[in-house]
Amino acid sequence: MKITLLGTGDAVGTPRIGCNCLQCTHAHRTGATRLRTSLLIENGGKHLLVDSSPDLRQQLLRCGSPHIDAVIWTHGHYDHFMGFGEFYRVQQIPPVYAAPQVLSYCKEFFRFLNFPTFPVDPYIPFTLFGITITPFMVKHPPAFTTGMLFETGTSRVGFTSDTNREIPEKSLDLLSGLDLLLLDALAPSHYSIAKHMNYLDACTLAGELAPKEFRCMHLSHHIPWDLPHTAKDGDTFTFP
Repeated sequence: MKITLLGTGDAVGTPRIGCNCLQCTHAHRTGATRLRTSLLIENGGKHLLVDSSPDLRQQLLRCGSPHIDAVIWTHGHYDHFMGFGEFYRVQQIPPVYAAPQVLSYCKEFFRFLNFPTFPVDPYIPFTLFGITITPFMVKHPPAFTTGMLFETGTSRVGFTSDTNREIPEKSLDLLSGLDLLLLDALAPSHYSIAKHMNYLDACTLAGELAPKEFRCMHLSHHIPWDLPHTAKDGDTFTFP
């Protein structure tokens, strides 16, 4: 199983339009980006996209234009699903897996596309391309949001998607013994945001769950580029 971080940014991305802060200035000078958060998972010759960000066209071109065989939506916020329209006239529209509430909401924006949908409920595993996937509840008010656990016979990867620190214990129980944990960490440690974890929240949670590796994602332009454990667009992780 190979995981590529197509995007590691928040809803507005970095560089932010019209901003000349240190992080955005660095991005303009070096070409570094934090595109909107999305994952590409490859296994057995198949490609699974986790969230279809508004930057999807750019993200797929950057990683060699893979054919996407299926999509998972974690929740119905613009930055996590609106790029789905980029499949129009590019490839057969892939099937989408998501919680029933998420599918019902997001499908309304894509009435011009014909694609199969598969409702998946929290804590009920399903299998795609040799990967066992278990959606789990997180806390991202008011949106119904699920994180995802991805398992093969030899590896376990957790993705919190957008959440604050109040993740249910039932979900945390799934996230022990991970090879890789990908966490929401929108803002620096001195910020307090009701819908998201900050950097300290994320690092503290990672310390409690003790994965072999972890990366902070969904990063705003307030997060310095050189903070430890922050993900970078294009980072890849390969598991046997």
